[in-house]
Amino acid sequence: MKKRLLNTKHWILLVAFCTVLSFSVSSCTDDFVDLNTPPNQISAENIDVGLGQAFARSQYLGMLGLHWVFQIGENLFADLYAQYYATTAENFDSDQYVQVGRWSDLLWSRFYGNGARSLDVVEKFTADPENPGLELPNAMAKLWRVQLYHRITDYWGPVLYTNYGNGETSVSYDSQQDIYMNFFTTLDEALAVMNQNQGGNVFAGHDQVYNGSVDSWITFANSLRLRLAMRIRYADPSKAQAEAEKAVAAGVMLENSHNAMMLTAAGSEHPLTTITNWGEFRMSSAMESLLEGYNDPRIETYFSAAKNGDADGDGSEYEGLRNGLPRTQKGASINPVYSDVGERWEPPRRGGTPIRVMGASEIYFLRAEGALLGWNMGGTPQELYEEGIRVSMTEERIGADMASIDAYIASESLPSAPHENEDQWQDTPPLSDIPVAFDTGGSMERQLEQIITQKWLAIFPDGMEAWAEYRRTGYPKLYPIINSENPNVAADEVMRRLTFVTSEYDNNTDATNAAISLLGGPDQNDTKLWWDKK
Repeated sequence: MKKRLLNTKHWILLVAFCTVLSFSVSSCTDDFVDLNTPPNQISAENIDVGLGQAFARSQYLGMLGLHWVFQIGENLFADLYAQYYATTAENFDSDQYVQVGRWSDLLWSRFYGNGARSLDVVEKFTADPENPGLELPNAMAKLWRVQLYHRITDYWGPVLYTNYGNGETSVSYDSQQDIYMNFFTTLDEALAVMNQNQGGNVFAGHDQVYNGSVDSWITFANSLRLRLAMRIRYADPSKAQAEAEKAVAAGVMLENSHNAMMLTAAGSEHPLTTITNWGEFRMSSAMESLLEGYNDPRIETYFSAAKNGDADGDGSEYEGLRNGLPRTQKGASINPVYSDVGERWEPPRRGGTPIRVMGASEIYFLRAEGALLGWNMGGTPQELYEEGIRVSMTEERIGADMASIDAYIASESLPSAPHENEDQWQDTPPLSDIPVAFDTGGSMERQLEQIITQKWLAIFPDGMEAWAEYRRTGYPKLYPIINSENPNVAADEVMRRLTFVTSEYDNNTDATNAAISLLGGPDQNDTKLWWDKK
């Protein structure tokens, strides 16, 4: 089918995309000669190469795959506020609830300047009526837009969305409610096309998650709908139920072969592989309390034994650190006392460990929560909860045997006290009093705590999703941080969002000031997002 030649502006963008970063399935540089002929256009013969590589770039960079962007964008914000880790570096004050402006500013600019920009080129080109026959790649771009932007709006609330890329000097924000409603509409549009192309393939050799399998992307889209539906449960219950039941009826992830895992390789490694070597964070006390108390077999995959061994004398060499230490109590000298991430992410692994986008275990826990509310989720809360644990523990990275898994599911073990190494924290209590075994006689709220706590463990190390779910539900129960330097968020309170960034106030002033009215509160870290209604 004849397609319009890509104009010079889009050609320059695509060549720039390819020269920045190589990818594991088909690197941009492999096809650079083809892309460079003719010098200012992409022809019908190589259009899939250019668009495919731009899409691949939007996948890796949109998910913050570049190590330093991941560090400032996820590891030093969401990962800490979800209490997957605590920092040991003296100058990392985000663990004391300080939103370090240069970090959030760089996250914003890199997301919109890299991942979102790449995707925008693909989506707009494939939507152009002068380029017929590109409905399927356009559907893929729409689906991936929902994946990327739900993570960004869950950081800030109102963000640049429908007006991004309009070429104007002032770009208005969308409210989070409008963004979420658009997500569901966009998923409908994408799935309408994908369902007509079942068994097909798009961006094969470039797609870093499913290698272009349309059927796999359909399952992912339904699963993403379920995630988003549950996110708005407290803000719009009727819409949440309708979308959740629609997702399950259409077919969501059921087994680990359905998991969305982004390939990595030399040049596009898992970012944890690089930043772990910098020695600036360690396992949190919350993790220690749950993993040790439950005798959870995932502890050996998620973390490494502390180099100093069993420093707190509790019989385990896995040691966690309380969040929010003042600068005077941190430094490289305490790193050997606490557990680093597991060998799976430690250097010198040059690629190989995929970036987790979504897994079937999460979907079972989402369905379990819906079943608690009486929604049609295809099972009882207990059945879905237990299957979520089972699927998590049979992931390739865990590989527990069925006898151990069954024993874990039936366990009445409780979270343990972390036995902190510092005298002033010796009274740190267990994180909670819930067992693993589903409390069939417990209240709905107690059962919800069990479901979310196990989901928090299963989706590690996805801190962005874990922080969102913690804000939405209040679970798992996490420790108050040791010290807060934020006047609006006390040590026993929750960071609810990031404030709008300085560059937007400087360069998009009127639109940013107008966005505050969409928040429902001041531009502060304690202002709740639209869906944060519990």
